[in-house]
Amino acid sequence: MSYVSEVSSEDAPTVLIVDNNQMSIMRLKEVFRKRGFALSICEDGDVAVDEYIRINPELVVMSLDIPSLDGHLAALEMREHGGDSRILFIAPNRLSDLAEQATYSAGAVGWLTKPVTQSQLDEIWDQVLGNIPEAPGLEDLDKLYPEDRIKVEPDDSLPTLPPIAELPDLQDLPPLEVTVSEETPTEKPKKKKRLRNFLIFLLLVGAGAAVAYQQGHLESLLESLG
Repeated sequence: MSYVSEVSSEDAPTVLIVDNNQMSIMRLKEVFRKRGFALSICEDGDVAVDEYIRINPELVVMSLDIPSLDGHLAALEMREHGGDSRILFIAPNRLSDLAEQATYSAGAVGWLTKPVTQSQLDEIWDQVLGNIPEAPGLEDLDKLYPEDRIKVEPDDSLPTLPPIAELPDLQDLPPLEVTVSEETPTEKPKKKKRLRNFLIFLLLVGAGAAVAYQQGHLESLLESLG
């Protein structure tokens, strides 16, 4: 995110303010408006580098703790691009050691403690307008922040899994053989067949007995009539 706030004079110098704290941005806008600067605001380190290249501001006031690309590395990329812009870091007091190291590494004109006040800026204003220091950190920029920002290398410490064995073709599988044990239900039909034969036998015996009975009864009747 970035935007520019214009002042009345077309010849006014531009300050690029880079911070993602809204209260800090409001303070800085008020401080530099009073000094007659046109304001360009960024809240992201990557965007700030692009904006720096686009507008070539006279001054960059940049927080160290900003997203995507911290202030130190963003400043080094700005210095690598070139130009006569002066860089002024701002940081909370807890990051004072880092701010001093970044100021030296990126060739910044100084740093201020958050929250920035008009009196703080007045005390170092002559220093801000002075000579731009060299940036020794440029020699290590590739190590600090290589062009290939995200590169995944194979980890040799991790074990390599064996390849998954191929499944056999179904056509190559042997035919399925089914073995019927002696206790299978195949004996049940035999038992049913025996029972059926026995019932038929009983019916035949009964039918024979009935026929014999009828024949004997008929003979007795004929004898009585004769």
